[in-house]
Amino acid sequence: MTFTIAVLPGDGIGPEVTREAVRVLRAVSDGRFELKFEELPIGGNAVKQFGSPLPERTLERCLASNAVLLGAVGGPDFDSLPPALKPETGLLGIRKALGGFANLRPAIAYEMLTECSPLRPEVLKGSDILFVRELLGGAYFGQPRGFAGEGASRTGFNTMI
Repeated sequence: MTFTIAVLPGDGIGPEVTREAVRVLRAVSDGRFELKFEELPIGGNAVKQFGSPLPERTLERCLASNAVLLGAVGGPDFDSLPPALKPETGLLGIRKALGGFANLRPAIAYEMLTECSPLRPEVLKGSDILFVRELLGGAYFGQPRGFAGEGASRTGFNTMI
């Protein structure tokens, strides 16, 4: 059985992290199934190469894959880009196209790190929680959104549904 995974390394530490994640996936497949990886551009690097934070080919290949492995996108080098070219625009586009409805963010308190936390040890001890962060509604895709005014009176707005 063969599974195709679209790998979107992204920017900053994204390529380093996805490279190691691919190594882990190869190790856990252990010959029981075949994994085919296809690296595709997204984010700031995609803007540099193709003029778009989510090139059409990236989107097409992701939709045709069995899974998508997505690295971090963005960074200070891209802060001055117009909104349509910001790396995060590509991230929001891929989330919407794939129906990615949530981020899963585990938080585990390891005993050896208890003293490094600003929380009291008795509060932190044994903590093991999973945050589910919704991604498709509210401020992410709310309308209307934009900017109004000029100069010192310029304001931004983003409507939460």
